[in-house]
Amino acid sequence: MSPVRRCEELPIHNRLPVLRAERGMSRAELAEAVEVNPQTIGALERGDHYPSLDLALRICAVFGLPVEAVFSRASFAEREGDA
Repeated sequence: MSPVRRCEELPIHNRLPVLRAERGMSRAELAEAVEVNPQTIGALERGDHYPSLDLALRICAVFGLPVEAVFSRASFAEREGDA
């Protein structure tokens, strides 16, 4: 299953590096948990590609978080500034 190419007009931001760091998880460990290769996780983290819905849900399940806590149209820095 391959990730979806990014859209410049409607970016999807994610908190994958932060969530991995909080849990002491490497890209390879997350990749293994969601059954993709580590390069896919790197591309997602850089914003080069977006996850399919299936992959997004698998990632969220690993972290035990809802989709909105992991992925967002607004950057998480902007969202935190609004809070």
